[in-house]
Amino acid sequence: MFRRSDDVPQEAESYPDRIDSVFSAGLVWQGRISGTGGLRIEGAFDGDIMLRGLVVIGEQGRVTCDQLKAVTVIIAGSVKGNITAQRVEISQSGRVWGDVVTSSFSAEEGAFLRGKITMEDELELGMEMDGPPQAADFESIEEA
Repeated sequence: MFRRSDDVPQEAESYPDRIDSVFSAGLVWQGRISGTGGLRIEGAFDGDIMLRGLVVIGEQGRVTCDQLKAVTVIIAGSVKGNITAQRVEISQSGRVWGDVVTSSFSAEEGAFLRGKITMEDELELGMEMDGPPQAADFESIEEA
């Protein structure tokens, strides 16, 4: 009944639909986001996103990017840029200007998409990284 389990806890990658970080409304961010985990954006982000996890663009969220890559992308706000994900959902309030490459796509009535959708049987996201993500050094932050 109270037997000890020898199972090792699973890594965060086992939970691709979990939110780990939130960019709140009023926050404006520029740069590149990459790594593992889930992200919810309620503010404004300008740059590329490459996450092995879930990306949610909330109703207040605004993303401008060349490329947004993730396991799952859910859009209730707006995205101007191309999206590559295993699963893409656009809610009624969602707006997308860009091309979508995915294995699973859904859009609620009222959702907006200006671009093309390419459906793939199997989708390789191509987000291999050379070691763990590194924090930006202070000097590169000052230059921006």
